Amino acid sequence: QVQLVQSGGGLVQIGGSLGLSCAASGRIFFIRKMEWWRQAPVNERELVASLTNSGNTNYYADPVKGRFTISSDNAKNTVYLQMNSLQPEDSAVYYCKIESKTTLTTMYRDYWGQGTQVTVSS
Repeated sequence: QVQLVQSGGGLVQIGGSLGLSCAASGRIFFIRKMEWWRQAPVNERELVASLTNSGNTNYYADPVKGRFTISSDNAKNTVYLQMNSLQPEDSAVYYCKIESKTTLTTMYRDYWGQGTQVTVSS
């Protein structure tokens, strides 16, 4: 099995910064992609940022471009999200997700973190 443990987040004022981290452990042969998603009340879960293992392909949702940065430490199987210039609309529960396989021949599966609350206050 694969476990993802998130840390970071919390309460911040408008314009402030927060960092999130997500450490994966367990039966990990290879991680193909690491992602951050978020879900605000009454909204569907949305993809915020994505990073491939090679680090050559990044994706950012339009609302966070220029403010959020996704990065990873592959040696530690950890993905980070640095969030700057935070706005009230960034308030949500943030989830990390990885696509990984446990052996060379197994299929990729998705694994989710437990979620962490980010609240931006005025």
